[in-house]
Amino acid sequence: MCLAVPFRVVEIRSDNIAVCEISGIRKEVLLDLMYEPVSIGDYVLIHVGYAITKLNEVQAMETLNMYREMSDV
Repeated sequence: MCLAVPFRVVEIRSDNIAVCEISGIRKEVLLDLMYEPVSIGDYVLIHVGYAITKLNEVQAMETLNMYREMSDV
């Protein structure tokens, strides 16, 4: 099974790479699959090194909470 994980964008580089962070974990991800602009502070779903879609903060937190609940089982 594959999962996409929400991260918050903390930096955008000129080479179409974003630095994203969640819970103290930072990842460099490619923005090549994004069809809409991404800004610092946006939440994006990350899958295998690519940002694949934007989420609003409520959606991101709901998804992260769901993952936390699943890990408690």
